[in-house]
Amino acid sequence: MELPVELVEGLDRACAGVPQRQLGASVERLISRYRDPRPATAPILDSGTDVAAYAAYRMPATWAAVSSVFGQFAELVPGFRPESFLDVGGGTGAALWAAADRFPSLSRATVLDQVEDALRLGRRLAAGAVSDAVRSAVWRRVAVTDPASLGGADLVAVSYVLSELSEAEQAALVARSAEGAEVIAVIEPGTPDGYRRTLAARQVLIDAGLTVVAPCPYQSPCALAEGADWCHFSARVNRTALHRRLKGGELSYEDEKFSYVIASRTAYDPAPGRILRHPLKRKGLVTMQICARDEGVAATMVSKRQGETYRRARNAEWGDPWPPSHPV
Repeated sequence: MELPVELVEGLDRACAGVPQRQLGASVERLISRYRDPRPATAPILDSGTDVAAYAAYRMPATWAAVSSVFGQFAELVPGFRPESFLDVGGGTGAALWAAADRFPSLSRATVLDQVEDALRLGRRLAAGAVSDAVRSAVWRRVAVTDPASLGGADLVAVSYVLSELSEAEQAALVARSAEGAEVIAVIEPGTPDGYRRTLAARQVLIDAGLTVVAPCPYQSPCALAEGADWCHFSARVNRTALHRRLKGGELSYEDEKFSYVIASRTAYDPAPGRILRHPLKRKGLVTMQICARDEGVAATMVSKRQGETYRRARNAEWGDPWPPSHPV
């Protein structure tokens, strides 16, 4: 996946005036803090340098994860044409860029965050966007723990924000974000902790009367919830030169692991199954771990003798619906 060119250029400009040493120190501190499972007691981004560092090293991965999630929904529900978008705890707007890329029908967007420096940088980056929805977005300072209504939208994203809150605050934020939402996506890091937060959000959305559309093929309790495994997926994004410098990476790409749930007020049918983990592809045989509507999580083997099904299995990737010909 390639980050939009105008966003890459905007991030380069945003970091151009900050000494590399300061950016690197901020990145190291932020990485350490975001890996800490304890709720934050104060905003994690507390300076303009932190915001620039966060945007440069995290926006590409967040954009890739959110874009992947929206892409899965668009594949299942190709007729979905949202006009309004709400990005809750959106920081510098990675989810906004992903939504505008996946859904060209968007005409109105709002980004909510409690860090003014993040909103300010988000506005600057958005000013150079090709998308009208990104350029005209409203950036509003709001504490995510504030009980006031968030406003609702056709499409709502709550991405990479729940780890900063207590369990009670997480549930309250997801419930408030779902109010007035036609479709809502909750996206968290693809770690066991991130999965548990996503699982709790999933139940909040079901209790609110929404239908889970992806990744789950059913509304019943998660088949992995009681085991040692956890539900997560991966998105690969090409690294920019700035990103490689800040993270000291040698590879030209980064794989972002994420957990997610996306639910709707309209009862769309989910896919009958979802591929968990990378399929194992040998000569004449593909083995996949499938989370299926009726069977739960089980290994599925597709041999060359199965013709077209085998050809599709050879092209299948982690996170794809299975079988791929599922009609909406």
